[in-house]
Amino acid sequence: MDYLPLFVDLRTRKVVLIGGGVVAARKAELLLKAHAALVIVSPELCPQLQQEYQQQKFIWLQHDYQSHHLNDAYLVIAATDDGKLNERIFHDANERKIFANVVDDQPLCSFIVPSIIDRSPVIVAISSGGTAPVLARLLREKLETMLPTSLGKMAEIAGRWRGKVKESLTNLRERKRFWEKSFSGHFASLVENGQLGAAEQQLERQLYQQDNSGELILVGAGPGDAGLLTLKGLRVLQSADVVLYDHLVSEEILELVRRDADKVCVGKRAGNHSVSQEETNELIVKYALQGKKVVRLKGGDPFVFGRGGEELQVAAQAGIPFQVVPGVTAAIGATAYAGIPLTHREHSQSITFITGHCRDEGAELDWQALSRGNQTLAIYMGTVKAANISQQLIHFGRDRETPIAVIGCGTRRNQKVVTGQLHELDTLAQQAPAPALIVIGEVAALHHQLAWFGQQTEDIRWRSAVLELA
Repeated sequence: MDYLPLFVDLRTRKVVLIGGGVVAARKAELLLKAHAALVIVSPELCPQLQQEYQQQKFIWLQHDYQSHHLNDAYLVIAATDDGKLNERIFHDANERKIFANVVDDQPLCSFIVPSIIDRSPVIVAISSGGTAPVLARLLREKLETMLPTSLGKMAEIAGRWRGKVKESLTNLRERKRFWEKSFSGHFASLVENGQLGAAEQQLERQLYQQDNSGELILVGAGPGDAGLLTLKGLRVLQSADVVLYDHLVSEEILELVRRDADKVCVGKRAGNHSVSQEETNELIVKYALQGKKVVRLKGGDPFVFGRGGEELQVAAQAGIPFQVVPGVTAAIGATAYAGIPLTHREHSQSITFITGHCRDEGAELDWQALSRGNQTLAIYMGTVKAANISQQLIHFGRDRETPIAVIGCGTRRNQKVVTGQLHELDTLAQQAPAPALIVIGEVAALHHQLAWFGQQTEDIRWRSAVLELA
């Protein structure tokens, strides 16, 4: 280990920064966040530093650097573009036994500034020892996505409760278990959702009432591409005890689930219900009442034809805490990957999301309204009833030659887009692999111009013409 990591308290301590340019401004921003008594030595200041100086955030010595500027300094940072001056500053600091850092010149550094993830009072620092600062920055960016912004607030609350917990739980192992459960359980969820009062009440229940209740988190997995899973969704998957998932969730996303979590498939397919909704509801209640963090992972968005609302109602009736992490719904994700804008100034001024799979006793769709032009219809689970959909739309006035696309396995590596016209919908629907989304409207014709993802694109009319020539 070439460097010993240290966290230094700079409050009210004199820190001298030599330089007044953009690089110096970046260092000044960091030092001011640490509440240092900042002194900047430079004949000129860049606009950003000028503005902060006018706000009296630091002392400005409008001079060329002299060695006496380092008197009583606690730290020194040189951020000039003069190599000889930087070297002189470093040696002056060494003579005074003051830690010094010359920006982007690792040999002239007695300390280095790491890449920082700030979740105050939680701070994460990453360093490559000055050898590969870009690599350290990339690592920081990856970690930023994994650490919720609520960490700092969680630490503040934990600090206030630390004494009470120590007084109530005298055994070190018991205290460790208490905090592990708190930081990965419902307390953490409440803090992340901004419910700070409820979060403290949850700590009190856990401490004095031995509360062992679990929770339900409804997570939208998106249409398939793991890159479309939200950052919050990823964090939840990596802290789950049990994941109840359906058939629309891709293998790539299931790979992101915590390794020791129980994964239970509760998938349902049209005409082949492997697990009924009632059984799924029972599993949610069963696992949550065992004190587990239950994630109900659903393809797309759980509130768009996903029956997520019904599952939350079951949790509410059982007194189980819950939260929702939205996902990218198929109509948004699949059409974007197919190069089909849902709205377009010249072609479509409205969008309607429709499910082709309704309850038998459900209300009939308003076909007359759906048949009007200059609108886009995005139809989920509509391939089975494709013939009826096209017949009804044409009957109520939609042009039989309206452009149409069926997107199978949207956003996935095996995505396939089949295009044609409304009167061909029944045939088209058989060409795309499941799960498939039907898009009806003039915007579907833009696919051939705007397609950018995948290679399996097919126009049924072009294929028919080739067969006739053959």
